[in-house]
Amino acid sequence: MPFIVRPAGPGDAPDICALLNAVDLIEIGRPETDLGTVEADLNHPGVDLATDSWLAFEDGRLVGYALVWADSGPGRADCDHYVLPGHRRAALTLLERMEARAREMAAGAGPAVLRLQLNVKPTLDLSLLTGRGYRTVRRYQVMTRSLSPAADLPPTPPPGLVLRDCAADPADRRRAHALVEETFAAHFGHVERPYEQWLDHLDARALDWSLVWIASLPEQGDVAVLLTRDDRTSMAWLSHIGVRGDLRGQGIGGHLLRHGFAAYAARGRDTVGLGVDTLNESRALALYEAHGMGLHYAVDTWELPLHSQG
Repeated sequence: MPFIVRPAGPGDAPDICALLNAVDLIEIGRPETDLGTVEADLNHPGVDLATDSWLAFEDGRLVGYALVWADSGPGRADCDHYVLPGHRRAALTLLERMEARAREMAAGAGPAVLRLQLNVKPTLDLSLLTGRGYRTVRRYQVMTRSLSPAADLPPTPPPGLVLRDCAADPADRRRAHALVEETFAAHFGHVERPYEQWLDHLDARALDWSLVWIASLPEQGDVAVLLTRDDRTSMAWLSHIGVRGDLRGQGIGGHLLRHGFAAYAARGRDTVGLGVDTLNESRALALYEAHGMGLHYAVDTWELPLHSQG
């Protein structure tokens, strides 16, 4: 059977999207990858498709896709790896190539790692990872909740709390970025990024800033941020809910969560989702469960030490 591996190109986005949705169907029961997400990955300013991407074909059929990038600072590279079941040769070849490229990216940085996120029941044979030295370091849950305009009405805020969106004033967009950096600084895997790089990392150049809110309190100033996006076909997405550390436990996070529910119910969305670190020290998982969110699927973060000689 002919076996071919080549770099991806921008014109491959529809075929990659179809592959990822085939993987979605197996892993989570329905396709949830949007073409825009794939195009954003392929067009990321920090990715050189000629050296950082690979497509694997067997008998002319696309069966695997991998991408590696390094926008998280020295000593860390990140990657995507998707393969259809039963294509071990393609899976192994893509692993070898992205690991080799990650070592090049990390050269001279001292101890370095490659991180990969996979569904807890992936199409990839996990023995390929454990046999190459990968280990799991974190688990995340994607949680969802049904929405209803009748049930999800705008909540009453805690005393003195005021929300403003970031549509009108560009300075508020930078303020939202600063609040994300402050409130997520202690979270596992968080990387501090300058504003422009942060926009690229989130694919936020075309973000609808009317769906990003800053919360303020008298005498306290800006204390929290809710960053959401409405560019997914399957559901609305609450990307970041961050509350200043000294003000947690006062109902602000719950209010932002319910505000997001109400905003998207009013927009006609029937489902909202978010991702959460199951070991988050701010007890975010318990907060989301208390407000009716349930497990959609779980993802493990795998990590490989990048020894210079492989």
